[in-house]
Amino acid sequence: MKISYLKIENFRGISKAELNFSGHTLLIGGNNVGKSTVCEALELVLGPDRLYRNPPVEEFDFRNARYLADDHVTPVPIRIEVVLTDLTDEILRECRVNLDFWHNEERRTLTTGEIGLADDPAVQYCLRLVTIAHYEPEEDQFVAKTIFGHRDEEGPEIEARQIPTRVKRSIGFLYLRTLRTGSRALTLERGSLLDTILRMKDVRTDLWERIRNRLVSLQPPIDEDATELGPILDEIEARLTEYIATAGESKATRLFVSQLTREHLRKTIAFFLSVCPGEAPVPFQEAGTGTLNTLVLALLTFIADIKKDNIIFAMEEPEIALPPHTQRRIAKYLLTQTEQCFVTSHSPYVIECFEPACIVRLTRDREGVLAATPVNLPPNMKAKTYRSQLRRAIAEAILGRGAIVGEGITEQLAIAAAAKKMEEADAELFPLDLAGVTIVNTEGDGNLDAMGAFFKTLEIPAFAFFDRKKRTQEEVARITASFTGVTEIAYKGAEAMIAAETPLDRQWQMLEQIRDEDADKAFHIPDVRPKDDDLRQLTQKTLASLKGEGGAARLIELCTVDELPKTIVDFLKLIYAVFPRPKRREVQQATASEPIAEATAVPVTEVGSTTA
Repeated sequence: MKISYLKIENFRGISKAELNFSGHTLLIGGNNVGKSTVCEALELVLGPDRLYRNPPVEEFDFRNARYLADDHVTPVPIRIEVVLTDLTDEILRECRVNLDFWHNEERRTLTTGEIGLADDPAVQYCLRLVTIAHYEPEEDQFVAKTIFGHRDEEGPEIEARQIPTRVKRSIGFLYLRTLRTGSRALTLERGSLLDTILRMKDVRTDLWERIRNRLVSLQPPIDEDATELGPILDEIEARLTEYIATAGESKATRLFVSQLTREHLRKTIAFFLSVCPGEAPVPFQEAGTGTLNTLVLALLTFIADIKKDNIIFAMEEPEIALPPHTQRRIAKYLLTQTEQCFVTSHSPYVIECFEPACIVRLTRDREGVLAATPVNLPPNMKAKTYRSQLRRAIAEAILGRGAIVGEGITEQLAIAAAAKKMEEADAELFPLDLAGVTIVNTEGDGNLDAMGAFFKTLEIPAFAFFDRKKRTQEEVARITASFTGVTEIAYKGAEAMIAAETPLDRQWQMLEQIRDEDADKAFHIPDVRPKDDDLRQLTQKTLASLKGEGGAARLIELCTVDELPKTIVDFLKLIYAVFPRPKRREVQQATASEPIAEATAVPVTEVGSTTA
């Protein structure tokens, strides 16, 4: 069974969203864009225990906490719709009178009058579920219900159309919030992973009755066993009898380790774990975060083995506190052992496990409308290029707000070194890393327009910086169209540009350092400074030899900000103009008789087109 469609209205920070899914999905995007909200929305509809919370939703689950219209009377509901396809035999049997038809190609349910399309190969049975949450003024509380959604959502039939809990359990949806789930994974609280396992295994024993009986009959009783405490308790009981008639001749007061109710026992019973040889077991919550997350992985495998025919996982940031190999192991496990998974992540090690077509970049506008853009490779980008640069560059760039694309490693490192110098010298410049701008390189001119097209499909502004060489008008047009801004340097190589635009004194300073380090005399740097033209040629040749070792960055680090290559400085100024430092809100100083007035914030400049 798979989730094929999700529609969200008025939930958390999302005013509206319509998302289509074809299988495993990796959700990426900036912080607070709505990745976790998508998972929370799925849980609200599909989670078997989610609506048992009291209340099931609260004020801030409604966008901008707006659960009443402007008349302060009419409820403004949360509405979340999920369409499930590839239904299991169990769901087909349980929900046969509530099934709809889903058109796989047109990504929609069939409507009245389209029954003739039911036999189309592109059409299959689906189950449409809708959760509606709203404020109930008469009861002064929030309520939520999940109903079968193929009929009218209002009217007297709504109570009869609520989804039975057994149907939700058959769907097999689990939402794992890594930190929060890990901290209660092995408790017996409702909804914990251990509780989920017990439910899936149909453990319906007299567990709680036996535990209560054992605690009640604990020998010796806690109060009698505590020799120092016993006399105090006896004195309390004696004084109590002066005011309250106690029953019987036996002790009227006792100490127990729990309130002896099911719910309190669920919260009290703890799982202990010994993490090192020779150490006494401790409550598992006291283990390190990485150990907690590994425990979550172990429980995942248990759950997946119990319900091999169908399991849908939503998981937040599996990379937290885990080494790279464990991150990849979790991602690969979800991809191979679950029917469908939804993962949020900022880790390149997790991202690289997903095929590009499974990665969805989320963005949200000022009105709260959430949009999803699949990471599709442009036709002229080879899969090899994507994979070879994914962890180092593209994974970081697709998580950010912009990209600088250099033609080679020299350009990449030189731009990064110059940017650092400029940012240290001018506090008004917004550092590229804080602005979310990543510097990548294409490892050759052949991938330049492909890389630009890749970022363009994701609506990420990208700026190209490349050498001058003979190109056809078609090639130039293709590169220009792929990028938000382009800069073609006036030299046949970045090394030539740096040798021409940095002070000769700095060049000789670097060459002398290299000569002193060069025991084998591989760079043939003379003891006496050459003539100016010869010095530039030697610098250019040395930078080319040190291309992969950061020679260009080494030279730039020796320069003051006024000595940086003008071509790079002018290019970076364009980037800083597009990504300015956000203006801070200023608070006016108030006098004793004046209230404090808050100044209007200057909005961040929208990304526009810049061409150099």
